[in-house]
Amino acid sequence: MKTKIVATIGPASNTKEKLRALAEEGVSIFRLNFSHGTAADFVTIIGYIREVEKELNKPITIMQDLSGPKIRLGVVEEGAIQVAKGMKLLLGLTSQRPDKSDLPFLPFDHAVILETLERGDCLVLADGGLQFTVQERRSDDLVVLEANNSGIVTSRKGLALPGKATKVRALTEKDKRDLADGLALGVDAVAISYVQTADDVREAKKLIADAGRDVPVVVKLERQSAVDNLDEILAETDIIMVARGDLGVECPLPKLPGLQKRIIRACNNASKPVIVATQMLLSMVNSPAPTRAETTDVANAVLDGADCVMMSEETAMGNFPVETVRYMRRITGEAEKLLLERRLKAEEPAAEKGIPEYLAYSACLLADKAQAKALVAHSVSGASARLLSSCRPSQDIYALTPDPGTIKRLNFSWGVVPVAVDDPQATTSHLERAEHFIANCDAIAPGESAVITAGQQTGSSKATPRGTNLVKIYWK
Repeated sequence: MKTKIVATIGPASNTKEKLRALAEEGVSIFRLNFSHGTAADFVTIIGYIREVEKELNKPITIMQDLSGPKIRLGVVEEGAIQVAKGMKLLLGLTSQRPDKSDLPFLPFDHAVILETLERGDCLVLADGGLQFTVQERRSDDLVVLEANNSGIVTSRKGLALPGKATKVRALTEKDKRDLADGLALGVDAVAISYVQTADDVREAKKLIADAGRDVPVVVKLERQSAVDNLDEILAETDIIMVARGDLGVECPLPKLPGLQKRIIRACNNASKPVIVATQMLLSMVNSPAPTRAETTDVANAVLDGADCVMMSEETAMGNFPVETVRYMRRITGEAEKLLLERRLKAEEPAAEKGIPEYLAYSACLLADKAQAKALVAHSVSGASARLLSSCRPSQDIYALTPDPGTIKRLNFSWGVVPVAVDDPQATTSHLERAEHFIANCDAIAPGESAVITAGQQTGSSKATPRGTNLVKIYWK
């Protein structure tokens, strides 16, 4: 169980019995989708999750997913408009609706976006089902669209502008209220939607800090502009989610697999956890077994280097939520075997990497050479455990930390088993705590070894840099 599973909670899974069953099958992270509710709707669910966490003695991470600035049409007066390829339509503010027009009118109350539209721009409705091209902007500021295919337009349909950056910020006023409420309820991570730049991440982190909390930020990559700014976003965020639904609208679908691989590779190189999401086992909403293509898709995500795989409708509203998680665990387990066969040893860090990366690399090489049973990392922040995880060792990584927030954060990292330990101000050293853990760990038998990484103070506290500075092999 090295690949972590994220399950979205909804009507099919919001009872304590279902939540416990999902956790027992391997779910480490529960996603609360604030696009379909406010904090008040999740109070009971959060209470159930905390009860399950205690009963199973297993750290469970609650991820709040903010809805973001979902761009939608307004209310279509006709109820529905049948669109044929080549048909012309008008797009404009509801207040601009013409009294008389030969062309159907689509209300769109996003003045900032309307102002940026230019001839040749592409607009996509209904998750890619309908596509339009901007033909002209009239003197009355209404925008003329031409349909590229046929379909039906109804009220409140989502709209995307593939490849076009907008001035819309990732956090809406609703998101800010939801974020404050979610933090007060004790969520462990926050996912932000429709991110375009690193400024969106900085804004979210400031709001979290102002609320007196320190939880990781998950950036959902849904916009081409975010992919274009990936390096800057990676430097600011804690975790990345490849949100293939909206991203598949923003970019041509044939390019999506390659894009997914490049994003995952960038995250692995930065030692930042990455989640692959959307339609992983979608057929299991109504079927007790996945399709062959879905099993291959999940396995390829693991082989690409994903730390987590996420389910949305499958667990939120599907008929087989527990069975879906069980299948997901079996698929990821088989993919992990192949991954470890292909990666017989950790890949050497790039030349520009620092000492922490080389210590993690050395620890993984030593674990392979000694055929160690496990890697044990003592880390307050969890950074050393994440570095070990990015090497994808065959051994489990036990991450010892006194920080409850770090425990929940490490649930996103591949192969990491977070373990709570005593306060770091205690008299025992990091190394001693690691050795004590190994001596009492049932998963490591007498005669087996474990490789320890820890920070040991040497000399004066001012002269010694903080962080991992020791790698040791310990025989039990």
